[in-house]
Amino acid sequence: MANHHENDGAHTVAELLARRSRSKLIAFLAAQTCDVAAAEDALQEAFEAALEDWPRQGCPQNAEAWLLTVARRKLIDHMRRDRWNGDPEELERLAVAATEEAEIPDRRLALLFACAHPAIDAAIRAPLMLQVVLGLEASQIASAFLMSPGAMAQRLVRAKAKIRHAGIPFRVPERGGLAERLDGVLDAVYAGFTEGWVDAAGTDEARRELAGEAIYLGRMLTELLPDEPEAWGLLALMLYAEARRPARRNQGGEFVPLTEQETALWNTPMIEEAEAALRRACGFGQIGRFQLEAAIQSAHVERRRTGKIAWTAILELYAALVKLTGSPVAQINRAVALAEVEGADAGLQALALVEADDRVRAYQPYWAARAELLVRTGAHDEAQKAYEIAIGMEADPAVRRFLEKKRAQGDGVKDALTVRFRP
Repeated sequence: MANHHENDGAHTVAELLARRSRSKLIAFLAAQTCDVAAAEDALQEAFEAALEDWPRQGCPQNAEAWLLTVARRKLIDHMRRDRWNGDPEELERLAVAATEEAEIPDRRLALLFACAHPAIDAAIRAPLMLQVVLGLEASQIASAFLMSPGAMAQRLVRAKAKIRHAGIPFRVPERGGLAERLDGVLDAVYAGFTEGWVDAAGTDEARRELAGEAIYLGRMLTELLPDEPEAWGLLALMLYAEARRPARRNQGGEFVPLTEQETALWNTPMIEEAEAALRRACGFGQIGRFQLEAAIQSAHVERRRTGKIAWTAILELYAALVKLTGSPVAQINRAVALAEVEGADAGLQALALVEADDRVRAYQPYWAARAELLVRTGAHDEAQKAYEIAIGMEADPAVRRFLEKKRAQGDGVKDALTVRFRP
């Protein structure tokens, strides 16, 4: 009989693989059958088998290959039972060859592009990628897309069925078909990164690894598509943001806004990699959203060298981002930068241009920014109301404490948007 420690060890290994290898194994299995849901079910059965077998037999030397072998058998059983059109023998041959390699082929990017296929409803492509490739739960995705968990789950099921019925191939498209899908893939990778970036202190292991996986996929995108400037821009943006993780909380676990962070704590090698990626992106002469957002972060990095924040450059970059995207979030950020350059009144006037947008009213950083600028203009009663709304909408306890302290002091937040900055 296995002892308690062996059971714990088996569960620990299984949980680690569920986080790190799940999407890679699903991508490999689904690439052969075009059936994402069946691959997910087969892998889930493999994990269940592992939790029964490993405590008794011990964890296999190549646990990934063990899971793939069991999942492949489960999938083949389902194929034969349900009389699918796929070739079970072909799947078995490919899977056996994969388990004999040093590493199982990583086909997650091919899976991302399959999820971004024009046959898939455009509104569900990003959620589908977030669930299948980055492993987010339907409830997490539903919250991000302002939809009920039940409705989101149903739409995801239908999207997976569409991939199977349409026989959508799992491959990175040729140049001619790349443009219509690349933006969706980049958006999904970035959304996965921001979900991991929310855990500022890095105490949630699953979220921390999600940020790392997104950066890994970003690097893979630049390797597969070295001439795509926005792929390099996205990689740079994620690296700049992740480089600041050590400075986002002080030793007591309290929130530290970007403009007050100790720059010596920033990850220098990661920043250097980000700078190189941004230079590579800009070299193509095709400016895009991710390049502009990365350039804004590069401007903040200047504080390491000069000791001052380059607000004029940041304002110009946000103005370009607003012109390119029309994003209300970019407009809010521009208003904060404008307040630093031209004064709080100018910033409030810029905020007023977007306040009628219902999405803005539900966006916490808008209220934090409004509170700061109202304090600076002396409108303390209005500022208190804005602080109350911002605090009520904030989920992070450390950020809530930060805002509560500012409200009690009647002080402004030097860079309000770093409170809930989406990198």
